[in-house]
Amino acid sequence: MAIRSLSGAFCAAIVLSSAAFAQGYPERQITMVVPFAAGGPTDTVARLVGEKMSTDLGRQIIIENVGGAGGTLGAARVAQADPDGYTLLLHHIGMATSASLYRSLPYDTLEAFEYVGLVTEVPMVMVARRDFEPADFPAFIAYVKENAGTVSMANAGIGAASHLCGMLFQSAIETQFVTVPYRGTGPAMTDLLGGQVDFMCDQTTNTSQQIRGGTVKAYAVTTPERLELFPDLPTVAEEGLPQMEVSIWHGIYAPKGTPEEVTERLSAALQVALADPGVARSMADLGTAPSPAEDATPAALKNQLETEIARWQPVIESAGVYAD
Repeated sequence: MAIRSLSGAFCAAIVLSSAAFAQGYPERQITMVVPFAAGGPTDTVARLVGEKMSTDLGRQIIIENVGGAGGTLGAARVAQADPDGYTLLLHHIGMATSASLYRSLPYDTLEAFEYVGLVTEVPMVMVARRDFEPADFPAFIAYVKENAGTVSMANAGIGAASHLCGMLFQSAIETQFVTVPYRGTGPAMTDLLGGQVDFMCDQTTNTSQQIRGGTVKAYAVTTPERLELFPDLPTVAEEGLPQMEVSIWHGIYAPKGTPEEVTERLSAALQVALADPGVARSMADLGTAPSPAEDATPAALKNQLETEIARWQPVIESAGVYAD
């Protein structure tokens, strides 16, 4: 009986200690790891929401870019961090696809993290160098099929959003063409603008300015409906490729073992940030929108990750393209 009482008292002490810690959280600045280069689309999203979350939390969130290996280096860095709420991860859909793209990861994707919430879902756009010959998306598809041995598609590296979209495109049109991986979205876009590669598929957070400026030719969006930002662009479904529909969702994670009270506090700050009119306007300029409050929660992000891992595993295994 005495042992049981002692055990119960010990558990109660742990609960009280955790609650007291959460009540004082945060007491210092927080690091949000972005597993891609500065200036890229995921970095843009992180800095946008991080600034507003900082205001609500009363402590600064600083962005640390830890790029490499399709986002897995940054994810590993957070997985191994102290579970105290002071190291976070903002990752995109690559969090789900890396579970299949990498056959040996230094962490268990579903078990190494706690969940904070979804941030946004960014549409993808198929764009090409501005002097690319095809006039519309059907002609574009036909041209790629006819010139598969010479036409080139840029991507920002294995596991990047542009790489995933490219895999879906190859699968959808049942054609293997030349792919050119780069170390990040910036270099890929630079070579597209310079005409060194023919086309790429990337997030509107990275392509919208180029499309509006006329420096690239846009063909189609990968969303079920047309975008308010580019109402004249058809969807891939309209052009007969519904299986190519994809959006690049972003979520915030914490190391496994982070107290629930802390992840809930972070989720509340995320919801405040996403409800900010300035954030909504900035995201609209990038062709996206903040996740609704019901999606900016730990449960919604966990469900999204589980669903997307199951969705992408057969696609990646069918392509037979792995990162390791």
